[in-house]
Amino acid sequence: MPWLTRGLRNGIVTTHYPRRKDGYGMYWRAAVQVCSSNSSAKSDLDGIVGVAADKFALERLCPTEAISVDGVGIFLDRGKCILCGACVAARPDLFAFEADIELAVLDRRMLIVPRSEEEEDDLDRIKEELRNRTVALRRSVHIRHVDVGSDGSDEWEISALTNPVYDIARLGIFFTASPRHADILLVTGVGTPGMTESLQVTLEAMPKPTVVMAVGSDAVSGGIVQPGRGVGQLLDVDIWIPGSPASPFSILHGICLAVGMLKGDR
Repeated sequence: MPWLTRGLRNGIVTTHYPRRKDGYGMYWRAAVQVCSSNSSAKSDLDGIVGVAADKFALERLCPTEAISVDGVGIFLDRGKCILCGACVAARPDLFAFEADIELAVLDRRMLIVPRSEEEEDDLDRIKEELRNRTVALRRSVHIRHVDVGSDGSDEWEISALTNPVYDIARLGIFFTASPRHADILLVTGVGTPGMTESLQVTLEAMPKPTVVMAVGSDAVSGGIVQPGRGVGQLLDVDIWIPGSPASPFSILHGICLAVGMLKGDR
């Protein structure tokens, strides 16, 4: 009976998230942030404008063209970022890893950091619209996962959601093989042309209201495999989750964000 003694020794390993934050987040290199301040004040722009003269060299740091530089400042698109760390290693004065698990957003523009004040203002409106649409899904949520050209890494993270650490069944969240029983369409992969019809058929078979989630940088932007693609070209996406691959916590955050399970949403 080694499993019994091991269970008693380990105790409860299941996270309390989303009821409260999980301490794991402080150790996870979840995303890259821009260290320099993109302020409208001239004094803050002096250093950035100097960097802008080296625009070509900065943008070449990223293999997926996630970095952009203009007269306003330096921006990084987390939807394109594959977390290779090349920018952090080359310019630690401008880029750094951020430890967080709540990376899912409701609008593709919100993955570009630093965010503008106008985009932050739009967030409340978008969140309220989605909350009103999915209010009936909070007690029991079924997910249909479709792979449209993934490298397999995102699938490993998704499957981890059912293990004892995350145990999404405790929240009333389940995976289903039938789109007719699904509330959320979870999509991974770059969005290959051969899967376009299958994806549309799956979405049409799902009962309304339907939530569509793009999981991982491949699904968000095409990643390093097919830059410029992503599932946003195939259907309307409600939740965008960056990462290469996206962590189980980030995926869980996206699901909870979609159906109003986060603190303050109930």
